[in-house]
Amino acid sequence: MTALRAHRAAQNQQKLSLGEAYQDQGLVFCREDGTPVHPDRFTQMFDKHVKASGLPRIRLHDLRHTHATLALAAGIHPKVMSERLGHSTVAFTMDVYSHAIPSMEAEAAETIASLVRGSGP
Repeated sequence: MTALRAHRAAQNQQKLSLGEAYQDQGLVFCREDGTPVHPDRFTQMFDKHVKASGLPRIRLHDLRHTHATLALAAGIHPKVMSERLGHSTVAFTMDVYSHAIPSMEAEAAETIASLVRGSGP
């Protein structure tokens, strides 16, 4: 949040300095004049930073999969993740990310067994 607030402040300064020349399109990330940045530019910048970090190469889109997988494995409700990811159905989300769930099977079985035994989850 701190980084986004700082970015917004800098963007507001840019708007003020350019005045009517600034083309406000309501974008969070844009060129200095407010026009859109080509999506390939984000990928190029991401690849550059990953390479500089010395980490193994991953695609920018892999961050989306990591986010979804970690969230589902942590117990975030699939409906919430489906909405966050912009999927049309929870079924699609579960089909794509079901690999994140197998470790939860044993936990689910134990929880149900505890309920049947009357000892609670």
